[in-house]
Amino acid sequence: MRLRALAKINLGLDILGKREDGYHEVRMIMQTIQMYDVLEIKKKKAPGISLSVNYPYIPCDERNLVYKAAKLLMDEFQVKGGVTIRLEKFIPVAAGMAGGSSDAAATLVGINRLFKLGLSERELMDRAVKIGADVPYCIMRGTALAEGIGEKLTGITQVPECFVLIGKPGINVSTRAAYESLNLSGIQNHPDIDGMIQDIQNGDLQGMTAKMGNVFEPGIIGQYPVIQEIKDLMESHGALKAMMSGSGPTVFGIFDSQEKMDAAAKILRESNLAKTVFGTRVFNRI
Repeated sequence: MRLRALAKINLGLDILGKREDGYHEVRMIMQTIQMYDVLEIKKKKAPGISLSVNYPYIPCDERNLVYKAAKLLMDEFQVKGGVTIRLEKFIPVAAGMAGGSSDAAATLVGINRLFKLGLSERELMDRAVKIGADVPYCIMRGTALAEGIGEKLTGITQVPECFVLIGKPGINVSTRAAYESLNLSGIQNHPDIDGMIQDIQNGDLQGMTAKMGNVFEPGIIGQYPVIQEIKDLMESHGALKAMMSGSGPTVFGIFDSQEKMDAAAKILRESNLAKTVFGTRVFNRI
């Protein structure tokens, strides 16, 4: 079985406060894009999970969310035999694009199909939250409002037709580091999440991009000015808006034409500001 694990971007990311359990209360608009890792899952007679990845520095044991996801379902349903999983990474690691979460989501879908476990999408999502807050969304995909710690999901009408340029500099930012650099009481600009939802439903791309925002940006850009440089380059070459995705450091730009996006991609590659430059479009469930 061969599956695609799609990356996500955050069109809007707001943090409302810190909960007593240490997690943060968030409001985000999540959007899947057509950039993906590939998983190949095969049954094997011998029990256990054999995982291999195309990058040697990525663990192939229980530290990997793919392994965790496979084990979760196989233990619950007492699956006889085992699986061999090959993961081909293309989504940058530690990039704020939910690559690991999406890999786990694809694994849950794959194991469910391969062993005919009969779980619905909702039942998979209920289990997915045990692996990570973004994993239920990565099963759902499309455009969604995420609340709580990211696990309370409400589907939104698909975003207007647009093109997405990804630029990731040669640095990594952990989610933990992003939260540590966040001054909750000092957040001055909160994105207008409700206004964005209205614009998406109205098909107003200009309105949506004008309201986009990510409260992580000031703290992370303060440490890594290259993120601002990539944003400025995209916006000066046709992006309606460029913004950091999730906890960073990836920047994405929203364009209203492929020609503008392709031209900006060429300039971004020549600038050497970004290690990964990739032009794509949004993925909608419909």
